[in-house]
Amino acid sequence: MTNTLDIMGIGNAIMDVIAPVSESFLVANGITRGAMTLIDEARAVELTDAISVFNSTQIAGGSGANTIVGAAQLGAKTGYIGVVSDDDIGTQFAASLKDCGVAFDTPAQTGGLPTARSLILVTPDGERSMNTFLGASIQFTDVHLDDEAIKTAKIVYLEGYLFDGDAAKAAFIKAAELARVSGHKVALTLSDSFCVDRHRSAFAALVKNHIDILFANEAEITSLYETDFESAAAKLAGFGIIAALTRSEKGSVIVHGNDTYTIASVPVETVVDTTGAGDQYAAGFLAAFARGDDLETCGKWGSACAAEVISHYGARPEASVTLV
Repeated sequence: MTNTLDIMGIGNAIMDVIAPVSESFLVANGITRGAMTLIDEARAVELTDAISVFNSTQIAGGSGANTIVGAAQLGAKTGYIGVVSDDDIGTQFAASLKDCGVAFDTPAQTGGLPTARSLILVTPDGERSMNTFLGASIQFTDVHLDDEAIKTAKIVYLEGYLFDGDAAKAAFIKAAELARVSGHKVALTLSDSFCVDRHRSAFAALVKNHIDILFANEAEITSLYETDFESAAAKLAGFGIIAALTRSEKGSVIVHGNDTYTIASVPVETVVDTTGAGDQYAAGFLAAFARGDDLETCGKWGSACAAEVISHYGARPEASVTLV
C-alpha cells in the first residue's frame, strides 16, 4: 500500500458464512438456537462440511472489518490488517474485502491455524445461531503490521476484540505509536463489556496513553471505569480525547474536553437485528471525521448508519445512508 488511506483498520479477520437451515438441522447437529458459541477447529470443519449442502453466503467479517467496509461505502479510502491462513477461506476473505474497495495486503500465513470463520445459521423465522472459530485471527502479532501503510493513514482504527492476546496488545501499542509519530489519529472500539472485564487495566492504560478517538457503548464504558455513565464521560473529558459513547435508543454522547454533544438516535420503524450497530456507528463517524466534518455531524452520520443496519439482518449496510 503506497497511497494515503483515510482509515486503516486492525482487527480479527473472520469470514462470515451465512446459511439458511431448518430447525431440524440445528437439532441434528447439536447447535444451541439463537446463541453465539465459540468452537474449536474440529467442530468448525465438521459444521463447514455439514452446511455445504445449503446455498450459503460468505462475507469478510469481524467487527473491525464491518466498520471498515461501512466507511468505504461512504466514500472513505480504507485498508485492513488481519491474519488469515493460506486456505480457501483466507483467499475468499481477502477477495471479499477487495470487492468492497478495501485494501487488504496482509500476507496469508502458512501453517498455524486455519482462517477464522463464523458459521451463522439462519432458521426460517430469522433467528441467527452463530458458531465462531477464531482460528488464525488470534495469532496476530506486530509482525503482521504494515508499518508504512499505518504511518500514512489519517486514522488507525483498533478493534477491541483483538486485544485478548499479549502479542496483540503489544501490536496495538506499536501501531498507535507509528500513527502518532506521523501526526495521525488512533481510534479504538472497546467492542464488548466482557472483553473489557477481562482486560480492564490494560484497556484503561491504552485509552489514557495512546488513543485519540474512543468508541464505546454505555455498558462498556461503565465497566471500564467501574462507575456510572456520567462519571465515566467526565473522566474521558479530562483526558482531552474524543469519546463517542452510544446509548442505544437514547442516541449517543460525544465528549471532547469541555465540549459535549448529545446526538439523537435515528428512529427505525422496526428493529430487526442489532448486530453491527456499534460497528456502523463507528463507520459513519470515522468516514465523516476523515473528510473533516465537525464532531456533531460525525455523530449524526454514526447514528444514521447504525439505524440503517439494525433495520435488516446482517452487520453490513444494505442501503445508502443520508442525513435528515
